[in-house]
Formats: sequence, C-alpha cells, structure tokens
Amino acid sequence: MSKLIPEPYQHLRTFAFGDSPALADELVELVVKGIKTATCSTEDEPNTSTRGERWVVLDGRGKPRCVIESIEVTYRRFNEVDDAFAYDEGEGDRSLAYWRRAHQSYFRRLGRYSEDMMLMCERFRLVEVFGDAETNR
Repeated sequence: MSKLIPEPYQHLRTFAFGDSPALADELVELVVKGIKTATCSTEDEPNTSTRGERWVVLDGRGKPRCVIESIEVTYRRFNEVDDAFAYDEGEGDRSLAYWRRAHQSYFRRLGRYSEDMMLMCERFRLVEVFGDAETNR
C-alpha cells in the first residue's frame, strides 16, 4: 500500500474510521468534504493521537484517501460530550442526540459501551486529499 501513499506521507500511521467498509467510506467522505473535523475513540484504542500528529485515512477498501492532522486531543466521559463536539464529528444531523445514538450503537458493537466510559476526543484539520479530489488545506 505504501506506493499508493504519496512519498511525503509514507512514514505516517494509517487508519480507517468506523467498524465496517461502508462506515469507513461514509466517514472519510465527510472528512474530504470538510464536514467531519472531529472523532473519538476509547482511550485505550491503538489509534490514539497526540496534538500535531498526522495520519493517512483509508477508505473501506484500504485505499488512502487523505491526510489529517490532530489539532486538539482531550479526554472526557461519554456522557460529557457536548453539542459542539457532536457537531464537529459531522455525522447525521450533527446533533448531540444523533451523536449519542450512533456512538452508543458503535461502542456496543465493540462490546465497550458505558455512559461513563472515557473517550479520547480529537479535533483535526484536513491536510491533503489524494486522488481526483483537490488539496483542500
């Protein structure tokens, strides 16, 4: 896969959003369009970030789609996530109610959900889009 990633980014870690190819495709498209500028994960997942770290984001087939850079990493409990963070995640109608339903479902599929589970909440910026899309930032 490294030859699909432009040379300046070949040293970066890679990941795909979600837990299925369809969800990975849906979420990376929101990133490419500039709608999704935040994400969260359980605090002990291997994809935890540090501020300034860059990642290559893969689509549902494992193809590199873009590079993002972490601009903020905070830790908070599931039930402490606020409207602004839910909006920045860019999913559904961008409401906190939608965010809670979607993420409860996601974390339950992983066998990890609880109201007070600790999450790594990350905001990021889009650095570059690969393929036929133009570089955005």
